[in-house]
Amino acid sequence: MRIPPYLPYLAGAPSLAPGLAPIDTERWLVPDTEAAAWLPGKTVLMRTHRDIVFADTGIPAVIEELAGAVLAVTGMGDDIWESPLEMAAARVSDDLCLLMPDSNGLWTLRAASLVAPTFWSLSEKIGQPLTGLHGPVPNANPGLVNRIGRMFDGLRPGHVLERFNWTVQAGSSRFTPSSEPLKAMARAAPDDAALELLHLRVERQTISKLPETGAVVFTIRVCIDPLRAALPNAAHRQAFEDAWNGIDPSLAEYKGWPDHDRLVRAALAQLA
Repeated sequence: MRIPPYLPYLAGAPSLAPGLAPIDTERWLVPDTEAAAWLPGKTVLMRTHRDIVFADTGIPAVIEELAGAVLAVTGMGDDIWESPLEMAAARVSDDLCLLMPDSNGLWTLRAASLVAPTFWSLSEKIGQPLTGLHGPVPNANPGLVNRIGRMFDGLRPGHVLERFNWTVQAGSSRFTPSSEPLKAMARAAPDDAALELLHLRVERQTISKLPETGAVVFTIRVCIDPLRAALPNAAHRQAFEDAWNGIDPSLAEYKGWPDHDRLVRAALAQLA
């Protein structure tokens, strides 16, 4: 088993704070840590579930600009896709989302290739402003949404911001538009299956702005690794346990952590 490429629990419990940090533009999409494990399955889902994982509200110039930026990094493939957005998405493990201001100046999700959703549906969110995208998140009040909107407004082309989001799930599926099957799996599993069943799910997210159209590009790279691999020693286990225990209860409920808590504690006990 590999050591996961990202271990964000070492920075503490998840929070609603954006937690964005600038990175070199060269690191926007490379190295692609998940390409070997995910791209073959991702492209199959892109073709067999296109109505679920792809959406476009009609912004061809923006899509062309994003595709050009991605393919400049990855190179062209020889496969054929209906949309340049899909062509670009087939070259990286990351999901690609495009946001633009609407007539009221609200940043709105206008197009996306979303094949590894962490418990949300593209069909429900496409065309929604930030207020709609963040509505279900506990305490995602207008102040938080306005803060993110101002950040999008002020973002300069050529700058890339990065953040990490993480959770624990039952099983290793990346295509998870609903969390309910995973919660049911966790509730039904015996304690002695915890280390085999539980996985660390990390979203490596980036935000950048296209120079010609001014659209915001939101990328999401999902990494799935066995929890055992993510906790290789006592120091890591303690940091993870502190982060697990330190989360705000309402955010833990939103993430579905109560359904996994028994198994997480069983896994920590087994590792100890």
